[in-house]
Amino acid sequence: MSRNFKTVNYSRKAYVITLVALTLFLFSIFWLGNYPEVIETYYSEGCYPIINAVRNFLIGWLPLSLGDLSYLALIAYIIYSVIRFIRFMINKRFSRLPLSIIRLIIGFQIFACAFYLLWGLNYFRPPAAVLLRLPQQEYNLNELTQVTRLLIDSTNATQRAYKLSAQKNQIKPHYFDIASDAIQKLPAQFSLLKTYRPTAKSALFTPMINYMATFGYFNPFTGEAQVNYQMPLINTPVTACHEMAHQMGFAREDEANFIGFLAAKQSSDQLTRYSAYYLAMQEFMRQVRRRDTVAFNQLKKQLSQPVKNDLKADRLYWEHYENQIGYVTGIFYDNFLKANNQPQGLLTYNRMIYLTMAYYRKYGKL
Repeated sequence: MSRNFKTVNYSRKAYVITLVALTLFLFSIFWLGNYPEVIETYYSEGCYPIINAVRNFLIGWLPLSLGDLSYLALIAYIIYSVIRFIRFMINKRFSRLPLSIIRLIIGFQIFACAFYLLWGLNYFRPPAAVLLRLPQQEYNLNELTQVTRLLIDSTNATQRAYKLSAQKNQIKPHYFDIASDAIQKLPAQFSLLKTYRPTAKSALFTPMINYMATFGYFNPFTGEAQVNYQMPLINTPVTACHEMAHQMGFAREDEANFIGFLAAKQSSDQLTRYSAYYLAMQEFMRQVRRRDTVAFNQLKKQLSQPVKNDLKADRLYWEHYENQIGYVTGIFYDNFLKANNQPQGLLTYNRMIYLTMAYYRKYGKL
């Protein structure tokens, strides 16, 4: 038996052992997902804050997104791998095909393991309502419309305040820094909502994510919160807070929406406050429309004309980019959320209403 044959045989054996080991490790991760209290104690409140602090210290200060650059490198590698695979097929090197497939599977497994170890295990922690001790109960239409009216009033008021402050102050503030300050004030009310040097950055993929109707995204590998820098400014502050809530360790979209709202609405910056109420008002209005169109039309009349103008400009911006890419990526992300402990998929975003209603019940104000 030649030395080359022994080497190839050993290589295949090593790859198979690696494949089996990573498969068992991933199964153990999903098995642990059945024990949210264990995840909370040893990961979300144990290992993850350290991981987050180290990443923010090492990467947070960089002006560019290291995560986006890594994604570009990954895309280039995938293209290279596809070309290489085609060459294998053309040259009929079928003997190498099984090993190449095993390598590909191992690559996906390493990617998945890194995702869950660096951030994704937060999907399996107990719900924020439990952690924040908010009452979990259904709400009726009357309660829904009552809170929606409060949000409309706050949206109208903060819009006027923002316009007045914008006229007085011609210096454009850095809303990522303002959002970071707002996030860091949350522990004063909820001690659990603590984080270390939260940051947000402009997304390098902004021209592309416009077509996906995406406000921002979080990179679970580098811990960077990315924000669409071309969308209407009104969406920027609360989106930055939302993505930094992910950075804090709240993986579910409804929880990040709620925490982003909590942070932004208490900011001293007028646009940030307006951004918070503007988002929440739209979420509640959509829910009212699903349950009672008459009530929706009545509430819509209470919106001030400047707020209606902002809603129209916002809608026209996203309509400009509408196409099938957003539909296809929506299906993909919907299934991704369902696979990660969010059975309602994209509808999870709208579940921030339950958390906001619970917050209102407990504290009697928004």
